[in-house]
Amino acid sequence: MPRAAPGPRTVHGCLCKYLMVVVSLILLGSFLQERLEEQLMYSLLVEEKKKILWQLNQQQISSEIKNHLQAFKDMQKTSPGLQSAKYKLLAGAPPHKKKLLTVGISSALHPHESHLLDALRALFQASSGPELGCVVVLVSLSDSDPERLSQTVANISDLFQTHIEARQLLVVRGQLGGPPPLGTLRPEDLPSSCEALYSVQKADHALLMNFAANLSEYFLMLDDQVRCMPRFISTIYWTLSAWKELPWVTLEFSSLSFAGKVFRSSDLPRLASFLLVFPKDTPMHVLLSEFPPLLAQSTPIRFGSSVFYHVGNRSGLESACFPADKEKVFGEPDNPTASVRTDMVMLSDNIPQYAYTLNKESFATLNPVRGNYLTVILEEPQKVTRVEVLTGSDKEGKHQLRRGQVELGFGPLEDLQGCARYTLLGPVVEGRLDQMVSYEEDSLEALGCIRLLVLEAQESWLLIRQIKVWTTEYDEEEEG
Repeated sequence: MPRAAPGPRTVHGCLCKYLMVVVSLILLGSFLQERLEEQLMYSLLVEEKKKILWQLNQQQISSEIKNHLQAFKDMQKTSPGLQSAKYKLLAGAPPHKKKLLTVGISSALHPHESHLLDALRALFQASSGPELGCVVVLVSLSDSDPERLSQTVANISDLFQTHIEARQLLVVRGQLGGPPPLGTLRPEDLPSSCEALYSVQKADHALLMNFAANLSEYFLMLDDQVRCMPRFISTIYWTLSAWKELPWVTLEFSSLSFAGKVFRSSDLPRLASFLLVFPKDTPMHVLLSEFPPLLAQSTPIRFGSSVFYHVGNRSGLESACFPADKEKVFGEPDNPTASVRTDMVMLSDNIPQYAYTLNKESFATLNPVRGNYLTVILEEPQKVTRVEVLTGSDKEGKHQLRRGQVELGFGPLEDLQGCARYTLLGPVVEGRLDQMVSYEEDSLEALGCIRLLVLEAQESWLLIRQIKVWTTEYDEEEEG
């Protein structure tokens, strides 16, 4: 049978239900929209609160750092133990006037063997007369056996009489005065074997630095198991000349744990006190790495080619307590893909890319002026570990960059013209730079550019012979 047509009441009922559904959906949508806006606002408020809290936290951290730094700077320049320290001159006499550099050696004499005489012999053999004219070698001896100490002094006086008479070699013995500092041992202490070694090492070096503070402008720390490359004094001299006006606390001429580090002598009283205020179980090499950041040097300044190396073997106890001194091996440079830009004069077919290729080609330009640059723009950001820049001819040393610096760039620009910001790696020294690249501990940003900058005009040819780059694997996920 045919279905009857719906009546007016039925149609009206359907319309009412339809309208109710529509109104309900509208109200629900409005409610959800309000909830969404509320949730969004809440999220924004939470993020804003987080941001404010983060800013407050950063301000607090910054304030704490400033307070700690100020407290450190205000630290008494010489600790009571060092103020009343007693020294005995065993051989030689202080120089008549301040030298450029003090080479400091703290030597604890061993019952069965001593490397000190060999170390002194090698040091003087590696240095020319003019080089020795700007340094004084300071040896601090510590030995509880007076007979062995007397024999060592006699051997030094006999073998190095010429240098002693020229006031180039000075031998002393020091002793801390007053109550034992925090970082040294007291009679009632029952230390571990390593703690005893740490304590003695810190006290010996604090005494050495305290005595050396007024002998020269700079201080080089060595030990009796370290040997020097020929002309190491000249290498340090020219490096110090280039870095003279730049901020630094420690310059590292080797990758050894503490030997090969150069300090300003004006920092020695503070550094000597710093070694003695920490608990006896804190090794000295750890304190030396923590000292520069306190004076605003955030990353190590370490040169790629070491001029010092370790010889001999440590005793079983020393090997257990101190890190093994091994020279870092880089291998060959691996120059990652990059383009090279410059605003220097380009001649004929001599293109700037030649400076970056690992072959005998080079880039030559004429009459560079202050502000000229040559920038290596890496195709992909890299974790660079070492940079070497060579200018001038290989044999004669002509056409070097007389005054310039190398900078590291971060935040590559989209037009491949360079990077958004640059930081100093180091100055060019005698036409070259060879430096390891260190990153701040919390930095995950990879390197995008390497820029050679001219700091002084020179009316001559400039030959940029080669730019070498060493990289390590970089995890892009870390950057995120």
